Amino acid sequence: MQVRADRVSLEGHHGTLLPPTSLTVGEGDLAIVHGEPGVGVTAFGLALAGRLKPTTGTVHAEGGDAALTELVAVVDAPGVSEPDDALPLRVVAGEELALAHRPAGKEDVARWLAEHDAAPFAGTRFENLTPALRTRLLTELAAERKGVRVLVLDTPDRHTSHVESWLELAREQAGRGLAVVVLTATTPASALPGAPARLGSAEQPAPEHFAPEPTEPPKSTGPTEPPEPTEELATSTDGDPA
Repeated sequence: MQVRADRVSLEGHHGTLLPPTSLTVGEGDLAIVHGEPGVGVTAFGLALAGRLKPTTGTVHAEGGDAALTELVAVVDAPGVSEPDDALPLRVVAGEELALAHRPAGKEDVARWLAEHDAAPFAGTRFENLTPALRTRLLTELAAERKGVRVLVLDTPDRHTSHVESWLELAREQAGRGLAVVVLTATTPASALPGAPARLGSAEQPAPEHFAPEPTEPPKSTGPTEPPEPTEELATSTDGDPA
């Protein structure tokens, strides 16, 4: 499955939000996209998710029948999907689990937070979480949604200057077989790994690809053939009789 954006542009009331931009990302891919700070970065993420209709160009999924709105989750988009900073983590997690049509009762939330090493922060206001924890939990919650095959992390660099805090997370999700797009704006392009894709460009570098994590082969429960005797074993059994 691939999501392909072909020369997508968006015009706002006061001018161009997004100049024509192309990007193709498939399962197991990680694409880092760089643009100038502003609403254009988020607009591109929303266009990828089918939540904004491009003024020009097209966005479509290849190799699947589901709509973009079901395939693509936009994580922590400013003013769109970012949580209310005043809410405690357990409330945010409960809302996200409910959105994913997962069990979202009090015990369910507590169990999910424990499984993701976040139980001690259940009552912490969301704005007081560390940037790395914030991005990790929101990404994991988005990945819980049924049918989601593409994650768009919207400017995690606005919370921290430490690229590694979100880069390893993005690579981990790509390694699970998801397509991952990270939108960046405040980090200098020179500080990003490799050459990022750029808003306003139709020619983009290939995304980083990660093979799916290997799974252990099923253990055989049937009978096994005895090993063939080695030359040494055959010689010893043909030796002097007892």
